[in-house]
Amino acid sequence: MTDNLERMPELALDWHRAGKGAVLATVVETWGSAPRAVGAQMVVSGEGEMEGSVSGGCVEGAVVVEAMELVGTGAAKLLEFGVSDDEAFAVGLACGGRIRVLVEPVGGALPVALLEELVAARAARRPVAYVADLEGAARRLDGPEAWADRFRMDRSGVEEDGRSFVHVHNPPLRMVIVGAVHIAQALVPMARIAGHDVTVIDPRPAFGAAARFPGVEILDDWPDEALARLGPDARTAVVTLTHDPKLDDPAIRAALGSDVFYLGCLGSSRTHAKRVARLEEAGFSDAEIARIHAPVGLDIGARGPAEIAVSVLAEVTQRLRKG
Repeated sequence: MTDNLERMPELALDWHRAGKGAVLATVVETWGSAPRAVGAQMVVSGEGEMEGSVSGGCVEGAVVVEAMELVGTGAAKLLEFGVSDDEAFAVGLACGGRIRVLVEPVGGALPVALLEELVAARAARRPVAYVADLEGAARRLDGPEAWADRFRMDRSGVEEDGRSFVHVHNPPLRMVIVGAVHIAQALVPMARIAGHDVTVIDPRPAFGAAARFPGVEILDDWPDEALARLGPDARTAVVTLTHDPKLDDPAIRAALGSDVFYLGCLGSSRTHAKRVARLEEAGFSDAEIARIHAPVGLDIGARGPAEIAVSVLAEVTQRLRKG
């Protein structure tokens, strides 16, 4: 979800309920190298408060002025700004361009009931698309099946008709790593940079020590129990790294019973063959077992924990974006 960690829809609803008035501003089109992607949002209250960003600084002031004029009104407004080369350079771009921002007052163009439904979907980690007619009043929420390519690529944007803006709200990506080993120490920061919320599972105190993974959620439950608590879904990747069937196998079985988009397991081809035999004996089908990426990671000739972590993250990204 574009800027999912910025809770702009939630804040807009809070401000509206508090009687402050709220206007939600959303980038619907911009230049290719903009500091804020299509879908980025800013909320403005009737009291002049603002949170979020739509441009990195070059048009915020103008958007706030326009938004405050719309508080308590019904109509939306589509703003267009031409950004000069000098303005673009000031916010880290090589050249200027064009940006369009849809400004919608809550309770007017953006119905409160629709915003409440959107906020509820986000809280439940349910993917949803907010679809707005840029030339009319129509607003609705669609499921991911209506916009499969956009959801797979996390790509909000204006449709070819030039008037339908589709704002993709995907749940945050998650990566669950089973085994607090050296590869995990390299993979965790890489995955976080790539936008994954990361959890490490390892019941062994010497491995799952907080000092080895500062600022990371570490669960010391048995892997299948920990995964049951986490509730892995279609925005979750699971990577097993322990080399120990006593730890990896329960996690693999739990992941195969879920909708995770990626399951990768460390180990040689020989190790995986033994793993497959155990899963077959446990009753898993060939199709289910085929979901496992093993040996884990793209074959880039990786050597050492850091390079293996690169290969794993690359394969996770490939699976996410290409299906």
